[in-house]
Amino acid sequence: MQCVRCQSPDTKVIDSRIVEGGKVVRRRRQCQRCGIRFTTHERITDQPVLVVKKDGRKELFNRQKIVLGMLKACEKRPVSLEQVEAIAQEIEWEIRQRGSRQVSSREIGEMVMNRLLQMDDVAYIRFASVYQEFDSLRHFAQALSELQRKKAPHRLSKRKGRKKGSR
Repeated sequence: MQCVRCQSPDTKVIDSRIVEGGKVVRRRRQCQRCGIRFTTHERITDQPVLVVKKDGRKELFNRQKIVLGMLKACEKRPVSLEQVEAIAQEIEWEIRQRGSRQVSSREIGEMVMNRLLQMDDVAYIRFASVYQEFDSLRHFAQALSELQRKKAPHRLSKRKGRKKGSR
């Protein structure tokens, strides 16, 4: 493995761990020339999956794009990097389990939004605003109304168990 700093091919593995349910090997490496330490992840390569964009272009599926989009939406929210990476892995696994060689960017966006909806309302709205290309306050208001409608049954069921007069 080539060093990320000096491009020397002389690197040494100093630690290896199995992660993501045995599907990935995480390796800590150290460059023998400049001494920098860095991490690599080895995973079994599956058949490539193409993402069909809105304009019809196709590009290779890249889980890191999901992670980056979610990190932007979850900025300054109580959501950990581990949670974001787990969701991205879950989405990638779900896509690959379908066995299809293509997936639309719309489907991926919906999968991300569904998971963010369960995890953090603010991150969901942030992601939706970019993904659905909100261009006015009206779009935000509609999304907030829909979010409240989706969350209302959950809140009502919590209140039903309370006795009158108690808070």
